[in-house]
Amino acid sequence: MTGPFGLPADDALHVTKRRLLEVGLATLLERGYNATGIQDLLVATGVPKGSFYHHFASKEDFALQVVDRYLADVHVLLGQTLGDAERPPLERVRQFFERLLAVYAGQGYLGSLLGLLGQEQAAVNTAFRRRIEHAFAGIAGRLADTLDEARRRGDLPAESDPLQMANLLVDCWEGAALRSRVARDAAPLEAMLEASFRAAFAA
Repeated sequence: MTGPFGLPADDALHVTKRRLLEVGLATLLERGYNATGIQDLLVATGVPKGSFYHHFASKEDFALQVVDRYLADVHVLLGQTLGDAERPPLERVRQFFERLLAVYAGQGYLGSLLGLLGQEQAAVNTAFRRRIEHAFAGIAGRLADTLDEARRRGDLPAESDPLQMANLLVDCWEGAALRSRVARDAAPLEAMLEASFRAAFAA
């Protein structure tokens, strides 16, 4: 069994909990938080209500655990791509986004779960805002480490700020993911990558 990014599922998770998280991710991506009902999840998975509440304290707890599951796979993808010592650092960063784009394509260009829930819930729910802020910061931090490697190699100007660049990449990606969701098309994401890395390689 695989997780949301086509990666091996976490065998440590109880099979019922894993199933709920998998269906929950697909449902939250398609409908968002407010339009996702617990009863819909129970019907889709065939899980009794008591089993749901054995694993999750509430709908909010469930959605936050879906975010954590999703983010864990993002970090596996970061590790696989940024850790590829056979490629120059800028190519590794681009490869991460290209593989993320392939994931989005497989999901029908529904975009980023972090961006979707962040837009919907961050303004009204402190738990979501903190979790998603922490998620974006963690992703940007790992990208910044690889961009700093590129700077030290001379692939980026010496005065470059790797963390600032990483945050800008994440911000632009999330905006393009929203446009991609609206259009159900890869074009906004592809344009973002082309513009960002054309500028980086030109520098």
